[in-house]
Amino acid sequence: MKLNVRTVILSDLHLGTTDSKAQEVNHFLRHVRCEKLILNGDIIDGWQLRRGGHWTKAHTRFVRIVLKWLEKKDTRVIYVRGNHDDILASFLPLDFENLSIVEDHVHESPSGRYLVLHGDIFDTVTKNFVFLAHLGDWGYRALLTLNRVYNRWRAWRGLEYWSLSRAIKARVKEAVNHVSNFEDHIAELARQRGCVGVMCGHIHTAADKRIGDIHYLNSGDWVESMTAIVEHWDGRFELIDYTSFILKYPQPDALAAAEVNGEVAEV
Repeated sequence: MKLNVRTVILSDLHLGTTDSKAQEVNHFLRHVRCEKLILNGDIIDGWQLRRGGHWTKAHTRFVRIVLKWLEKKDTRVIYVRGNHDDILASFLPLDFENLSIVEDHVHESPSGRYLVLHGDIFDTVTKNFVFLAHLGDWGYRALLTLNRVYNRWRAWRGLEYWSLSRAIKARVKEAVNHVSNFEDHIAELARQRGCVGVMCGHIHTAADKRIGDIHYLNSGDWVESMTAIVEHWDGRFELIDYTSFILKYPQPDALAAAEVNGEVAEV
């Protein structure tokens, strides 16, 4: 079984880091077919790779899946630069047949024009205080490490996964205000560009909602939330959560074991 859609939008995979959910996103892509794949920034985490990083076979496998889609599935791939893969900024735009690497992109949907950008242009720290941005990234990684240890204890107690960083975002006033301001600025930019909607990432907070007259879509991340946006053939957009997706498109035990052992070669 495969989910056949017009467009898939992914962001913030952070390949090259310990907490990237590469196996899960690979499983998601194996059960999806689309004519257009939008990789909306921070797919490969250049910041972490410069510090040594954590690259695995599953990370390589994601790259191979995308390349196979380009070669055999005739899928158009749009790679939008993020802040963690900012090394690409010096070379943009780039076009290789069905692959485009760009700063931003306008997606033509049956519902209208959607502005596609990662979203870091509205992050003052990321744009103007690079040292603080790297310091914040170190703090976030430390938080994820703590969260990993805590959830091992929860699993031992038979409890479900709980995200410390998402709890902070939801409860700390400054974090809530930051997300709200980010969304408002992104929506205003889409309005100025004559678009009916906007697709972004960056803040690791998935969303599908209206902000005034603008349809705001955030594809979330594949570090904690494991979410994606898909566009159906009738122009309808849907926010997909991997936890629900895997119930409908389960991975056989044998294939899951092969994935862990690095034996899966085909898409």
